[in-house]
Amino acid sequence: MRAVVLDADDRFRVEEVPEPVPGPGQVAIRVDYAGVQYGDVLVRAGHFPIPRPFVPGFEAAGEIVAVGEDVPGSRVGERVTALIGGGGFGEVVIAPSVLAIAAPHVDPRTAAGFGWVTPTAYDLINTVARVRTGDSVLIHAAAGGVGSLAGQFAPAAGARRLVGVVGNPDQVEHARRSGYQEVLVRAEFPDALGDERFDVILDPIGGQTRLANLARLAPHGRIVVYGNIATFEPVTVSANDLLMQGQSLLTYNSNLASQTDPQRLADSATRAMALVADGSVRIDITAEYDLADVETAIADLAGGATHGKSIVRVG
Repeated sequence: MRAVVLDADDRFRVEEVPEPVPGPGQVAIRVDYAGVQYGDVLVRAGHFPIPRPFVPGFEAAGEIVAVGEDVPGSRVGERVTALIGGGGFGEVVIAPSVLAIAAPHVDPRTAAGFGWVTPTAYDLINTVARVRTGDSVLIHAAAGGVGSLAGQFAPAAGARRLVGVVGNPDQVEHARRSGYQEVLVRAEFPDALGDERFDVILDPIGGQTRLANLARLAPHGRIVVYGNIATFEPVTVSANDLLMQGQSLLTYNSNLASQTDPQRLADSATRAMALVADGSVRIDITAEYDLADVETAIADLAGGATHGKSIVRVG
């Protein structure tokens, strides 16, 4: 089968590789489309110690063509989107059965765009930050895959005010279409907000932005950290200062959840999929690439050239 292979020389090449076979608790999926996500950027940059050669791609949509031991044979032929640890940029990929989420009423492109970002955005708003009626919410990377969806989940959870921060002016209008009442470019944050504080802040940025977010947190507010787009350098936070204001600093790691409690992640993904299927939540696919252009797709995401969700046509 054809697959994109990342080799020890850090180059992506389309090669012929053996077709994988599902083991116990796994399914094989013939891939129509694969999603591009920030994990692909981190792999390319060497932040994950993954042996090479490696077939990247952490989310894929298609049809189950084979099942392993302990998986019902009735799943063959099922249309799914899969949350995987790699292999999505190949014509056939292996996925844990529990994280192959049924998507019978969603087209393959949208199913690929669903990926990790949709259950992540759902969990950030509903199960981690627990946005409540009347909350004011600030979301960074508001034009990205997670941010575009969190901007839709937050009002549904009761948020009364929703402010987004984007990386450049070209992304402002896209964020507004995702439900944000006000959108700032990063250079305007935090000065343009005056003295405003927020009940919930979603922070995938890190560094000095993280410290500025903490200064903008309202009493009893919750800040959720789920990435380090700007820098991996740690920042120091005083638990005593948080305590005095009744504030909470929370983290979310969907990859860890897939290993420690995959059923819980699958449950969130299933709830989010239902909202996509009935039209309550829109996945905005803004870029589509060929399999041979995976390197460009990942570079575009890393450089902020894309917004919304990017996908790769595989099948």
